[in-house]
Amino acid sequence: MKMIMLSILLLATVGTLSGAPVVSNLTVAQRSDNTKMVDVWFDLTNSLPMTVTLLVSDDNGVSWDVSCNLTSGDIGPGISPGSGKHIVWDVLAEHPGINGDQFKFKIIADDGTPPPVPEGFVLVEGGTFNNGTGNVTLTSYYLARYELKQSEYLSVMGVNPSTFTGIPDRPVETVMWFDAIEYCNRRSILEGLVPCYQYLGYGTNPDNWPANWNSTYSNHYNVYCTWTADGYRLPTEMQWMFAARGGNLTHGYTYSGGNDINAVAWYAGNSGMTTHSVGLKEPNELGLYDMSGNVYEWCWDIYGNYFPFAQTDPTGANTGTYQVIRGGAWYENATMCRVVTRGYSYADQESSSLGFRLCRRLP
Repeated sequence: MKMIMLSILLLATVGTLSGAPVVSNLTVAQRSDNTKMVDVWFDLTNSLPMTVTLLVSDDNGVSWDVSCNLTSGDIGPGISPGSGKHIVWDVLAEHPGINGDQFKFKIIADDGTPPPVPEGFVLVEGGTFNNGTGNVTLTSYYLARYELKQSEYLSVMGVNPSTFTGIPDRPVETVMWFDAIEYCNRRSILEGLVPCYQYLGYGTNPDNWPANWNSTYSNHYNVYCTWTADGYRLPTEMQWMFAARGGNLTHGYTYSGGNDINAVAWYAGNSGMTTHSVGLKEPNELGLYDMSGNVYEWCWDIYGNYFPFAQTDPTGANTGTYQVIRGGAWYENATMCRVVTRGYSYADQESSSLGFRLCRRLP
């Protein structure tokens, strides 16, 4: 039997789905005998039994897709809280040729209670609405309460490309659709989440993407989204529209949050021809700010005609030249800030009116 030794780089990565369970004192070690089994020890604190899942990464945490099914011990449903919990993974039996030096381990404990809404996000409960052409049904998702701030972009990307600087809470702008895609993946990796986007066969880490991946708008065809990933991404156009309308709480307003545009949006009539800090206008029914005005927001979708039939969780046209942008901006008239108004732009276009807002799936 071939002797395989895993180099375990991180011994204390933990996670919870519900927020109530706490995983602590995680340690991982590989046995030195011929079995080379991996022992995982950890403590669980909670008031309810939990379902425990072991996740393994072989690319330093970029993805967590190494199968670990040949396990025994304190794993699966019905695991009681306590200290000294132990999982044994028969790695050689499951992966006879496995080797490498980038292995990380993560324990997820779920007690079945509803997960907390991530900080800075709003829960958009799923529902059905009519987009003017056909009925659209959406499953629930999280949407960022605010447009992405310049300070948030700078902390991940190391640069602030914005035209209107000086106030960190202003929305980031002068960003391409490609920049938004890269930001989402880089932040997901930093926070231990599974990135949503892949570029061709180059994986999800932007460091591994070719230098010219974002050099022309037509490369948008080369970006794929894994909708089951738990990382950050752009909303689809229908997710954006449903949320801007107020979701299931909608009052049918013209603009996101009301019929008085001056109360809910920065546009040409009140902006002074500049962006403003996020969250200064009134929110909509869901507690979302600036979905009308301030800056246009990139959506995932390729721009195309709406389909004239009922759809569930649509992701846009399959072909086209442009990406969808929504919401209007600081320099636009009131018409362009309506929740029904669509816009479009090349994926490689930068403008002081173009920003974005983050979306995530529910666990």
